[in-house]
Amino acid sequence: MTPDRARAYGRVVKIIDELGPSKLLPAERDLIRTAADLLVFACDLTRDVEARDALLDADALCRHLVDSGRWESTTADQLADHLFACAPWPEPASLAA
Repeated sequence: MTPDRARAYGRVVKIIDELGPSKLLPAERDLIRTAADLLVFACDLTRDVEARDALLDADALCRHLVDSGRWESTTADQLADHLFACAPWPEPASLAA
């Protein structure tokens, strides 16, 4: 885990807490929190199927919340961005050299 990923995790938790039960059902909160937990501790998304699937499920939930009119797209995009930032993405080849 890197400091940037840890900060992204903190932002996910903050969003969940700020939205509270008025904007997220308990199962939805659990899905997002589980995804963030798995992602922040994952080492490689190509091998960690559980973390990758959790990210896809959380992203689908964000889209559903917007499509159903429960959330504004900016909120969903922000949460999705923070979740993606929790994940272990490989560095571009040009930066690794």
